[in-house]
Amino acid sequence: MILDPFLFAPPENPAATAFAAVFGLLIGSFLNVVIHRLPRMMQRESDNYVAHERDEPLPHTDHYNLVVPRSACPHCGHQITALENIPVFSYLFLRGKCIKCKAPISVRYPIVELLTGMLSAVLVWRFGSDFTGMTTLLFAYLLIAMTFIDADTQLLPDDLTLLLLWCGLLVNWNGSFVPLDEAVIGAAAGYLSLWSVYWLFKLATGKEGMGYGDFKLLAALGAWLGWKMLPVIVLLSSVVGAVIGIVLILFARHGRNNPIPFGPYLAAAGMIALLYGKQITQAYLEFAI
Repeated sequence: MILDPFLFAPPENPAATAFAAVFGLLIGSFLNVVIHRLPRMMQRESDNYVAHERDEPLPHTDHYNLVVPRSACPHCGHQITALENIPVFSYLFLRGKCIKCKAPISVRYPIVELLTGMLSAVLVWRFGSDFTGMTTLLFAYLLIAMTFIDADTQLLPDDLTLLLLWCGLLVNWNGSFVPLDEAVIGAAAGYLSLWSVYWLFKLATGKEGMGYGDFKLLAALGAWLGWKMLPVIVLLSSVVGAVIGIVLILFARHGRNNPIPFGPYLAAAGMIALLYGKQITQAYLEFAI
């Protein structure tokens, strides 16, 4: 078979890594669709539910999902052709503008594609392209989608967080990353730890410091990486969040009172923990001793 050199390859295999990079670019293009459409699908469903409960006409009756309608320019409605949808290259060829109305195309589209391609290559190089290696790609793709959705809307959809959680438990059924008991405890401890922080903060200040999606995301990371990795993930997310928050305040004129989504930092910490969590833990223990 044509894919034999790329599938079930061991770690540090150049052919499998190159294939993963190209595959990741294509998946990144699809993730752009997920990032853009999933929040709108949720809003449309909510609008229809409210209208139904009020016995009012449904405001959204057209088909709108991850497949239909075809992608189009939001400014002029020009439908994107296959040649205009080649990851990264089409953006460069079009110079970041719609081919018809010349309206600017967000640079985030090629960024998501490049990030997905690079992470795919890194993960296959590190873990190989067997079952475990391929599950790390699913892990990364869901985290990328959640990162950008949360950055845009401050929402972490259950469709993604719960999918990541259940996949983590299933992947660890035979102990792919951690024993199943550690995965189950990790899921419970991840959720309850942030849930406890949320309520302590709310009782002390009367304000909500984070959303329930953050609880579910940390639970999902615990399901994949086990309860022992949760302190590393929380510490890393706090450090990443503090650094980026300071940069936003100083250079992007982001108000101190403006909420900053925590999901992207948890996602970044989860990816770092997947790649280097054991090394970080070992280095910390050696330093402490």
